[in-house]
Amino acid sequence: MPLFVNRDQMFAHQVHLLEHKLRGKEERILELETENAILHIRLAENLAKLQQEQDQKDTEASNPRQGEKKITRSAIAQLITEVQALKKGLSELFAVYVSFATELEEKSKQLQENVERRRCSSLKGCSEDTAESLQARLTALERSLQEERDKCGAERQRRKELHNTLAELRGNIRVHCRVRPLLHFDHVQFSTTGSGPAPSERVIHAVSDDTVRVNCMKAGVPAQNKMFEFERVHGPEDSQEAVFEEVKPLLTSLLDGYNVCIMAYGQTGSGKTHTMMGSPESTEPSGPQQGIIVKAAAEIFRLIAEKPAASRTVEMSAMEVYNNDALDLLARDVGQRRENLAASAGSCQVSALTQEPVRDACEVTQIMRRVLRLRAHCPTLVHADSSRSHLVVTLTVSSKSPNAQALGRRPHSAKKSVRHAAQKESWSPKCRRANPAARSSPEDDFASPASSPSLSPCPSPRSGTSPSPFRTKLQLVDLAGSECVDMTGVSGGALWEVSCINRSLSALSDVLSALAEQRPHVPYRNSKLTHLLQDAVGGDAKLLVMLCVSPTRRFLTESLQTLGFGARARQVQRDPARKKSNTLKVK
Repeated sequence: MPLFVNRDQMFAHQVHLLEHKLRGKEERILELETENAILHIRLAENLAKLQQEQDQKDTEASNPRQGEKKITRSAIAQLITEVQALKKGLSELFAVYVSFATELEEKSKQLQENVERRRCSSLKGCSEDTAESLQARLTALERSLQEERDKCGAERQRRKELHNTLAELRGNIRVHCRVRPLLHFDHVQFSTTGSGPAPSERVIHAVSDDTVRVNCMKAGVPAQNKMFEFERVHGPEDSQEAVFEEVKPLLTSLLDGYNVCIMAYGQTGSGKTHTMMGSPESTEPSGPQQGIIVKAAAEIFRLIAEKPAASRTVEMSAMEVYNNDALDLLARDVGQRRENLAASAGSCQVSALTQEPVRDACEVTQIMRRVLRLRAHCPTLVHADSSRSHLVVTLTVSSKSPNAQALGRRPHSAKKSVRHAAQKESWSPKCRRANPAARSSPEDDFASPASSPSLSPCPSPRSGTSPSPFRTKLQLVDLAGSECVDMTGVSGGALWEVSCINRSLSALSDVLSALAEQRPHVPYRNSKLTHLLQDAVGGDAKLLVMLCVSPTRRFLTESLQTLGFGARARQVQRDPARKKSNTLKVK
């Protein structure tokens, strides 16, 4: 390979020298041609002058002098000789130019042939090696790129886990945000004042996976950008599956013994029901257009199937808060009111609430179809099927391991051993374990009642245990949207519905503000909604708020209110979530 490179350089150098000589000859030819032209001009001028002088002399004297004629003829002969010499020099120079041009062309052809020959020979000799080396390098680059992607994904997942752990330790509320795409009614005029068409310009953008940018534009004021940060931000291009993937880790906590609540908050027409319920045309529980409720149910049953050793049952209930009344949607008498709310120790329960057992996600889907038909809704100018109530769907998971049944039978054998020991010796009013002389060794404390009747528990009229069920609940809340009467165009009896919706959402905002500021009194009882969600918002449940916002400038005021609500929710620091204990209680 080095010999090939040196020969190419040698040929290139020769070509460069020939080209330089050719350019020198061409310049010399141009100089000679210029001199020839100048001599021709001078010759013509001299001939003209001589002819003129000759004419004058002919006119002045009829007999010209012979000496002057001889001088003129000798000058003309000398000029002619010089012209002929120049012509001869030009012809010789032209012949040299032609020879150099021919030689250059031949050398160029030879050089091209040599280069092509060398190239073919080198390609034949190292084409296979070059292809293999390039393929190996490409494979190495792809492997390196994949490793970097894996590292980036691992770091992102680790950051997410650390953030979730920090949120759990602080007791913070997780807040996700979803910006819906532009819809058909964003381009339609809904205002009843007739002030012209409403703008549909997009002003809310998901700039990253945790940041939302809002372009605040007002007449006569320079545009300003407001940035909001949340745990996760979904853009208009994110699918239902992508949204649920960020919610799925909370469902594992549900089976680990923690209560979980997922709440959708936003203005009317912002996509809350689509996020929670999904598309009504989708029939498969695992379909891509299903919402969080059905997907969460399918994930719960999948997790239960992975642990067949524990016996778990799932029950479902559905309530709606309509005009500040709590209604049971699964009761036989449809629309039955359930006003008896019992609240204690940060939890709230509704007495006599209908609980239906479910065995798979298909049954949850069927029940949700029935619930959606019963839920209060009516068309408005903003949304053709606007929800007029807050929907609360609860999935209660009850778990009892096989060991609990064995522990439940253990008190009966303990009672028999106590009776058998009482026949042999008398018992003091205090427990025998209080007498050090009666204990043989510390290891006897771990002996079973059946094998060591003398070390059985102290008899008591209230002795006895019963297995305590392991119960956790998943609350899925689809809140009604905040509304502006001028925008929605409601009138008559619907004004009371709007008033109740806005007051309940304001009460929820007041509760979050009180929790964020750590006030001594939290106004849970100002609304039936906040009273019902007391254990989720202020209790020990893991709470995730899904903010749904519209991207257009026409809904800018409502969107800013929603984002502000999410910002306040992130500031709430509650007690860390407590795991529900399934230990047996000994009375």
